[in-house]
Amino acid sequence: MKTKHTACYLRVSSEGQKNDSQRAEIKRWLKGQNIRAANVAWFEDKETGKTINRPELKRMQAAIFKGEVKTVVVWKLDRLSRVPRDGINVLADWCERGVRVISVTQQIDLSGAVGRMIASLLFGLAEIELEYRSERQAAGIRVAKAAGVYKGRKAGTTKAKPARARDLAAQGFTRPEIANAMGVGLRTVYRYLGA
Repeated sequence: MKTKHTACYLRVSSEGQKNDSQRAEIKRWLKGQNIRAANVAWFEDKETGKTINRPELKRMQAAIFKGEVKTVVVWKLDRLSRVPRDGINVLADWCERGVRVISVTQQIDLSGAVGRMIASLLFGLAEIELEYRSERQAAGIRVAKAAGVYKGRKAGTTKAKPARARDLAAQGFTRPEIANAMGVGLRTVYRYLGA
């Protein structure tokens, strides 16, 4: 990648989701800042935010490390990570390299110490929301079971593709790395791999 100076990062959690609204908001911000399209590189992942092991994020990181990117623009900070520790580490690294981070919908510019503090708070809130969502789902399942209407997942359906687990194992990834990359539990990976 040639030096673009501005990197725009988009992420949705799965292949079936679209990032059109993220792209539109970021384009509106770029236009308002008079940033020319020729100076912008786009990076788009369709993977969970629970891991930072995503191909386009890695590609953007490489461009940052080479000094080709000076500003990163995201729709919302949770597009970078849903795990506060990972998100804060990434942002701290970027800030040390002098990279400016903009979250357009949260209207924050994460350059400097105050920006990093705000980022830490926002990542913490994103993690709390993720935990609350899991708790709400578990509570709904308990109520459905008590009412006798919970049937669980249909037999033979899986959260992720077992073939992908086998492919990752063939590439030399460890069981925990596979679980992290696929956003599933370690037991699920062992079940997929038959070990």
